[in-house]
This record gives sequence, structure tokens and C-alpha cells, in this order.
Amino acid sequence: MRPAGDLPAGEEALHRRFAASIDDEPAVLVVEDGIREERLAKRVDAARAVAAQHVRERHVRVRLGDARRVEPDRGPAVRLAVELGAASADHCTHLTDADVDALAGGGTVATLLPGVEFSTRSPYPDARRLLDSGATVALATDCNPGSCFTSSMPFCIALAVREMSLTPAEAVWAATAGGAAALRRTDVGRLAVGTRADLAVLDAPTYRHLAYRPGVPLARTLEV
Repeated sequence: MRPAGDLPAGEEALHRRFAASIDDEPAVLVVEDGIREERLAKRVDAARAVAAQHVRERHVRVRLGDARRVEPDRGPAVRLAVELGAASADHCTHLTDADVDALAGGGTVATLLPGVEFSTRSPYPDARRLLDSGATVALATDCNPGSCFTSSMPFCIALAVREMSLTPAEAVWAATAGGAAALRRTDVGRLAVGTRADLAVLDAPTYRHLAYRPGVPLARTLEV
């Protein structure tokens, strides 16, 4: 964190709370409570290390209601994300049958990040298995300088079709309506009366070209 004096007021208050609580209170709770109370964000990630802490210390809970997101890629953290009512469980790369059943039976979206597997040469998540089980699947880029420095959603759609056995229609749905579901938003992700006109017009004869022509900039117009 930066020195408190360099931060906006809300972030400065969060910085002070975090610094004062390190010795006697789980830091994750302080950060999450502070983010909520200072209204600094609508969504918060609990990364894999934090998710593991949740498993070890059951009194530690993410307390942000619909803002909860967990970043597990395997094991009990996936099922805990569902138990806690997390909006999304991200990565989901190595899932057991119990993990898949939990995601299919709960309200937590499995957000898959194929750009990470591409960049790190790792196995891709089994999106086909998740969809066939009845789980809701979303696609995202996870753009970050460490494991996946792409912000291209068309590229992730192409990877989902080529490497994860989704049809083009399923991949586009996961990238749009699925992404909205992962944020628990109903005002975006689809074209319908009353929703925001948040859309892209493609310079292509069909949406299938998003998977058919990876790396080609097909967006002609963006409307927000």
C-alpha cells in the first residue's frame, strides 16, 4: 500500500484500518469491510490464498453480499465459494465431481479464464463438463501482468471454442450473459427492452467469426 497521505480520503481511511489491525484481526475482513463502508468498489476478489485461509479458519468470512468473488482453481475453496453465496468462482481449472456438482446446484457462476492457461501453458478448464452438469459458465480475460496480459475477449472466445469444447454460441453467451451473471447484473449482457445498450457491432457476416478469425479486430462500433 502507498503511504496514507498519498491516498484519496476513502482509501486513506481503509489504509489506517488495515495498518492498525494487522496484529489482532484477520486482515481480509478489515479490507473487505473497509471497502464496503468506504464505497470504494462494487466487486472484491478473494484470491486463492485467501480462499485457503477461509477453509482453515471458518470464522473468516467474505461479507460483501452480492459483491463476493472467490478465485479458487481447485479443491474445497470452490465448494466454499458456493456455500458462502459468492457471485463467482474464478479459474475453476482443476475440479472434482463434488466441485462440479456444487457449482451446478448453487448460484455461483464458474468464471473461466482461458487466457491464463494459454499464457502459462497450463491445462484448460473443462467447460464442457461444467455446462453439461447445468452450471452457469462465464468467460473473462483476467488481464494482469503476471499470468495473462491480454484484454481481448474475442481471443478468449476463440480459445474457449478451440480448447474448451464450447460452441461459438455457448462461448459468446458465456462472454456476455455469463459475465453479467458473474457480476449479478441484469442490466447488461443481453439485448432486451429495458437493458443498457452496451453492445458491439461486428464487421463480420456472423458472430461465429469471433472464434473463426482469432486475432482479427472485428468490432466496428461500440455502443455504451
